[in-house]
Amino acid sequence: MAIPVVEVERYQELLADKSERLREQFARFSPPELEVYPSPPAHYRQRCEFRIWHEGDDLYYVMFEDNPEDPTKKRPRRMDQYDVASERINELMPALIDAIRDQPVLRRKLFQVEFLTTLKGETLVTLIYHRPLEEDWERLARELERKLDVMIIGRSRKQRIVLTRDHVWEQLEVDGQQFHYQQVENSFTQPNARICMAMLSWAREVTGDSGDRDLVELYCGNGNFTIALAENFRRVLATEISRTSVASARINLERNQITNAFVSRMSAEDFSSALKKDKGGRRVDEMELASYDFSTVLVDPPRAGLDDASCAQISVYDRILYISCNPDSLAANLDKLTSSHRIVRFGLFDQFPFTHHCECGVLLERR
Repeated sequence: MAIPVVEVERYQELLADKSERLREQFARFSPPELEVYPSPPAHYRQRCEFRIWHEGDDLYYVMFEDNPEDPTKKRPRRMDQYDVASERINELMPALIDAIRDQPVLRRKLFQVEFLTTLKGETLVTLIYHRPLEEDWERLARELERKLDVMIIGRSRKQRIVLTRDHVWEQLEVDGQQFHYQQVENSFTQPNARICMAMLSWAREVTGDSGDRDLVELYCGNGNFTIALAENFRRVLATEISRTSVASARINLERNQITNAFVSRMSAEDFSSALKKDKGGRRVDEMELASYDFSTVLVDPPRAGLDDASCAQISVYDRILYISCNPDSLAANLDKLTSSHRIVRFGLFDQFPFTHHCECGVLLERR
């Protein structure tokens, strides 16, 4: 993996190259003009993780990158600062190291540090160890919380010590509205908050004419899209397999006073079976599927994309809103989906500047 090198003066040039590659890759689908949403060129990641390197009396962060001299091994690179990370993370990186370097209890066998921050600077720091954590660690860690104005979690094998709480509250402004999201440690959240706001605004725009019909959402995570899109639909039914994400999504619905959305903990495969009446049970009964009139399906799958059965499942809806973190799997899925639907909107969201990674949004309508 290449560690992104921030070259602010080259950002627009590199984004133009990325956009052109995407246009060429998807030209066979005859999409409309690509809508490009740039990221801040630096300090755009709200969460990062670093390994901790112990070298004599010194202690520092490292990340691992490809080793051209030995492709079978990664090589560590010292990271005293990281321009990709939020300004709050960069502020805390040296402060944290300085605070624990001469504290044997906090330092001993510290293996990894994870930062989770919000746009307003709320910060959760997870310290991961290769040893059990005892009372003396907790006492010193609480002092460190106060000193750095952060929340701390300690982790080791079969151990998790939450000193204050295990989440931050992110606030995103989208189309003049404020949306609040609980983001839990060690669970998936969108890393680039500015781009996340652009994605939510775009998704709201392209589904703004949904009328009095319903949305079904697969892979809803902590309700990121669910909350922002709820007002565009009569009702929303969202599914997610992660227990932690489902709990957060339900909390987020309540926090944002969303009353027309329901989140069920169920895999996309099981949900497909429920729609076909091949699966029953308490969770299926709770969804009250017969009461919905779905016009639109939203999918935001993992990098592998959708399998053939899932593509067939979502093809029954009039509109498909597909958010993708992998253009290759998106293109493979579109080979199937465009036999019944055509692309009417196509967006590039530069979630990860200075890398080849692309976040895409595609709206398809039935032919």
